[in-house]
Amino acid sequence: MIGSVQRALRLLEAVNSHADGAPAKQLAREAGLPLPTAYHLLRTLTHEGYLRRERGVFVLGEAAVRLAGGGALQNRRSKIEDSLAHWRDAIGVPVYFAVYREGEIELVAVADTPYAPAVDEWADFRETGHAHALGQCLLSQLDEQARKDHLRRHPVQTITPHTVRDRRTLLERLGAMGRMQPVVERQEYALGTVCAAIPITAGSTAAAMAISLPLHQEDRLLPAVEQLRSGIGSLLSSFAFSISI
Repeated sequence: MIGSVQRALRLLEAVNSHADGAPAKQLAREAGLPLPTAYHLLRTLTHEGYLRRERGVFVLGEAAVRLAGGGALQNRRSKIEDSLAHWRDAIGVPVYFAVYREGEIELVAVADTPYAPAVDEWADFRETGHAHALGQCLLSQLDEQARKDHLRRHPVQTITPHTVRDRRTLLERLGAMGRMQPVVERQEYALGTVCAAIPITAGSTAAAMAISLPLHQEDRLLPAVEQLRSGIGSLLSSFAFSISI
């Protein structure tokens, strides 16, 4: 074991136990360290951004906050992936989860299997939101100004022969969508594939889940997405599906 690392971690734990910070002497006592050793480690941790000194006391710095936040972020992502895997296995289709954050479409997680593979992202999902069910579902949840701003930055373009042809047609389609109705897309993003997405709205965040199937299994699409939609309530009531990530 590396003693200096152990001692530094004990100091971080001591600082973390005081919401308003604590002075060096108190931290040294709580960590069981000689005061000179504690001073040396506190200076080092402060220099590296893990601690911050304010009005004579030490508090956690930005580096420590990022470290803790990163662990929580990874935990939430793992929970979401587990939830998607559950629905993948229950329905027998690939399941996708995406959010609209800071003006962009973000594909957060995908659950598939070798026997039910996800659609290859052959064209950037962020730039082709007009062509796939997830993107259309997310754009339909935005207000008119945000929707137009997105399409200004990511113009409508032909992805396949079935892709919506122009901005006006797309805006008309988005405006006509029911608030909580599934969005169905047939070969607009990838030939030989059909997709359906359902909106998930919590607070001001737009999110969506989607499934995809080969074209020859299109008759399964609506029953499968309806099965997914019927289970959304239990997902939203679970902390495992927080969309604040």
